[in-house]
Amino acid sequence: MPGTGGAVNLLAPYLPWLKALHILSVIAWMAGMLYLPRLFVYHAGAEPGSPMSETFKTMERRLYRAIMTPAMVATWLFGIGLTLTGVVVWSTFWLYAKLVLVAGMTWLHVIFGRWCRDFAADRRPHGAGFYRAINELPTLLLIGIVVLAVVKPF
Repeated sequence: MPGTGGAVNLLAPYLPWLKALHILSVIAWMAGMLYLPRLFVYHAGAEPGSPMSETFKTMERRLYRAIMTPAMVATWLFGIGLTLTGVVVWSTFWLYAKLVLVAGMTWLHVIFGRWCRDFAADRRPHGAGFYRAINELPTLLLIGIVVLAVVKPF
């Protein structure tokens, strides 16, 4: 692709690997994005300081720090790597719509991190019903992202 410099020549042979690693990273990230709010639902019902609450704190921290955050970073890095291969067509609107949804997913990830810290400090700013409703947001964002990436409707 003109104007992208030497990166195209260097990364183009790795396109299948970049795609595979990007998809694997997305799967790991989404597993956490779908599971963490469910943990919040149960944690919101646990008595602060109880053994159950302490168990949820550990589960949430490990999920967020050891799985979700590295997977999110990998998703972004491999996605950027894909753009550097020259296969991305920047004149298509679907791509920008997808990037807006991915930015929304990233923002939600950061919010989930804030809620992890709230629970770790035994703060309960929301009830279980709130987290049950929030649990649907990653699914909706994922549907939009996948449809845009696969169908490329516009």
